[in-house]
Amino acid sequence: MLVRPVPPRQPVGSWSGLLGPVHPSLQDFLAFASVERGLAPNTLAAYRRDLGRLALFLADRGLEPADASKTDLRDFLGSLREAGLSGRSVARYLSSVRSLYRFLLDRGVVQDDPGTGLRSPAQWKTLPETLSLAEVDSLLDAPSPDSDLGARDRAMLQLLYATGLRVSELVAVKVTDLDAAAGILRTTGKGGKTRLVPVGRSALEAIETYRSKHRGAILKRRLSDHLFVTAAGSGMTRQGFWKLLKKHGRSAGIATRITPHALRHSFATHLLERGADLRSLQLMLGHADISTTQIYTHVLRARLRQVYDSHHPRA
Repeated sequence: MLVRPVPPRQPVGSWSGLLGPVHPSLQDFLAFASVERGLAPNTLAAYRRDLGRLALFLADRGLEPADASKTDLRDFLGSLREAGLSGRSVARYLSSVRSLYRFLLDRGVVQDDPGTGLRSPAQWKTLPETLSLAEVDSLLDAPSPDSDLGARDRAMLQLLYATGLRVSELVAVKVTDLDAAAGILRTTGKGGKTRLVPVGRSALEAIETYRSKHRGAILKRRLSDHLFVTAAGSGMTRQGFWKLLKKHGRSAGIATRITPHALRHSFATHLLERGADLRSLQLMLGHADISTTQIYTHVLRARLRQVYDSHHPRA
């Protein structure tokens, strides 16, 4: 399968010590993904992890990436399932593998693409967890509106539930991204794609209270273009938001584990319950493919079945 050797190259520093020696084909692909495709840092990091694991798997078989057959790649995906990864995680690995071999084929490194025809495992083997309306209300009311950090946390939670943003999008919101008069937020999602998302009245009120009365007190005369800031004067991080979400979930008395994505799932599911169409939901969530959005129709059917089983006298 190998058409021409890839010239040796020193390992890229970001791979060093993390994944061990990496074949130069992967370095070329990462450079292509970063420079020519302009992929986001989080996407590039996922490619590094996924393809680094592939390289190690192939190395155990004495193979380089360009030598891999369809059987090798199928065995690699099988090893991921055996290691306990979810169908959705394995599907992400498959997407990374396909992207790599399309690149190698285009560059003439391989003559045939072994990634063609590999079946994607079923995604969302278990439906995404959502919160009930009562749980959402309790969570949004958990932060104290009277303290500076509490007002910030309340504004963040309100905005997350009002828009269905990813946590990475939430913490990246700049002051200038929100048009409060129009009730529109501009956000940049996966692949650097910008979209406009409507923001409801409750979230706008919480944000205005935070901005006018508390944000300056948190910054202590420091400057920041981030809407949501920390006591250090910097923008909120994903890890920081996870911690505060966990804290407020406990305060709200919610027993189940809450993640930022649970609020995103709740946003989508509650909209569908009230008649939103899938196409509009796809645009608000920033899904490239509507098939990703369609999982929420399964969530809705499952919830309706649960209600029926719980309340019908002859269920």
